[in-house]
Amino acid sequence: MTEAHDSPSRATGPVILTLPFEGRWLARNSPARRLPSHGTDLLGERYAIDFVGVDDAGRTAAARDWGTFFGTEPAERFFAFGRSILAPAHGTVVQVHDGEPDHEARRSQLSLLPYVLGQAARLRQGVAAIAGNFVVLELADGAGFAALVHLRAGSVRVNPGERVVTGDPLAQCGNSGNSTQPHVHVQVMDSADLTVARGVPMAFRQYHEWPAGRGDPIPTDLGIPAQGAVVESLSASS
Repeated sequence: MTEAHDSPSRATGPVILTLPFEGRWLARNSPARRLPSHGTDLLGERYAIDFVGVDDAGRTAAARDWGTFFGTEPAERFFAFGRSILAPAHGTVVQVHDGEPDHEARRSQLSLLPYVLGQAARLRQGVAAIAGNFVVLELADGAGFAALVHLRAGSVRVNPGERVVTGDPLAQCGNSGNSTQPHVHVQVMDSADLTVARGVPMAFRQYHEWPAGRGDPIPTDLGIPAQGAVVESLSASS
């Protein structure tokens, strides 16, 4: 990791990003539903959003078995696992953490309950136990810092100090840290240090949105995906 940076002052209004992936993804824990979106302001999460990779039918995985209902499942079963995660804006890499393991996925209530009860203990272990593998970008023009979280172990391909442009590959989607199934967690903050960062509002440009995963797609020039919507970027780069 590098030392923390603080963001210079910025104009009011949301930070504008591009969705950091190609293909279709399901929006979860959206700030369009509630604030704080994840139920806490800790670790700069106030305006964070999760995206779970899906297929054209809106499924997160192609198969189900006994583990789906009573136990755990391999992370590789899920469409999101291994998908490329892209830079959501121009910026400079200021923090990278890799090496946290990708663990089994959990969709069953039997496996979710003890996992949820262990969240407080994971928080006491530090940022890596919650975020897993992650990349933090200092956005251009003093807009703040974007964090992309729960990345696949060994997949991070950028280093601190490296400049990136929108659409550059950063890593792959994984299931590291405090994650019940493979997904990417995206947030903007006022500091690169997640232990003290405050969340900053964000919005995404140029995407299609299927409300609750059904019906015809709605072209969106600028917005925040609704809870349960499926989205697909109209442009992977700008």
